[in-house]
Amino acid sequence: MKKVVIGLSGGVDSSVAAYLLQQQGYEVIGLFMKNWHDDSVIISEECPWVEDSNDALIVAEKLGIPFQTVDLSAEYKERIVDYMFNEYERGRTPNPDVLCNREIKFDVFLKIALQLGADYVATGHYCRKGTLVNPDGSETYQLLSGKDPNKDQSYFLCQLSQEQLSKTLFPIGELLKPEVRKIAAENDLITADKKDSQGLCFIGKVHLPEFLQQKLKPKKGVIVEVPSDAHQFSVEIPKFENKVSELAFQAEKPEYSLEDGKVVGEHQGAHYFTIGQRKGLNVGGTKEPLFVIDTDVEQNIIYTGQGKSHPGLLRNTLFVKEDELHWVRQDLVLKIDETMEVEARIRYRQPLQSATLYKTDHGLYVDFKEKQSAITEGQFVAWYKGDELIGSGVIS
Repeated sequence: MKKVVIGLSGGVDSSVAAYLLQQQGYEVIGLFMKNWHDDSVIISEECPWVEDSNDALIVAEKLGIPFQTVDLSAEYKERIVDYMFNEYERGRTPNPDVLCNREIKFDVFLKIALQLGADYVATGHYCRKGTLVNPDGSETYQLLSGKDPNKDQSYFLCQLSQEQLSKTLFPIGELLKPEVRKIAAENDLITADKKDSQGLCFIGKVHLPEFLQQKLKPKKGVIVEVPSDAHQFSVEIPKFENKVSELAFQAEKPEYSLEDGKVVGEHQGAHYFTIGQRKGLNVGGTKEPLFVIDTDVEQNIIYTGQGKSHPGLLRNTLFVKEDELHWVRQDLVLKIDETMEVEARIRYRQPLQSATLYKTDHGLYVDFKEKQSAITEGQFVAWYKGDELIGSGVIS
């Protein structure tokens, strides 16, 4: 009997994943990860970790599997929270869920599981794993999207490596969410009707500005509205020597200054805002809602534009630096000057978009067929072939 350690989060997905593993004949151990201590920044009624760990314990008892809680809050603070503060300070917008999977669940947690003698770790993610057998008998693992199109979570796992995939199982990847709830109800699992948790991976519902304010002090600045006919949006397109210089030109984001628009309000700190954001600006009286089109953390200015189709929001091309580039499928890595037709997304739940990858000596351009809204530094772009996620990178 192979031994599997499953991350029991106290939600319905991991509960059913544990049940299914048991049905498949694995020896299952449940582990709850405690990743956060500071209750002052959590809306405690919403989803306190105590309640989640109790639910996880009740599920483990129901299934008759061993259960323990591991405290990973020191690692979580160092690898996720500090990284987030650092990125926000630089004016980038990190994705804590992708990082939490790479750094915590499939690294720290995986190591603990292997120390407990596990053959595999398992999670309640909606994605699947495929295995290809190579001519020499070795195996290549595939990260495939989950069967439920509304729930597919492959994007959050876009930074996993072959080694991590080799040790991982995704028991609910073939199921739709309603099927998961049905299995939970049929087996009297306490989590059957529990709402899905939102918010930072494993922290619960966090008020992001308050959370950021612990480290990044509020600092009054101005909100500038840039008109859609500003000079940045009618730049004459030069003649390009080659494809790379054309892509570099397209990936360049416009630079704004105070003179490019009019001051329409005040904010408490440019580092609290992200491109594409609409809420929290508290500026009224415009025909269409204002969206953040850029933040300048040096000058502490937020630049905004009216409406979803403001040219400051839309771009075809983005760049990923060499050291922030990751291939799940090492055998498909592009060499310099090679290209690949893929489908890609720049955020979770975004429908896949046609794109071409261009490899250069400094990194990789992702050139989308259609303009993309709010390409945001610090977020992850992930690219797919069919339903297989083959690589990803941090948007620079």
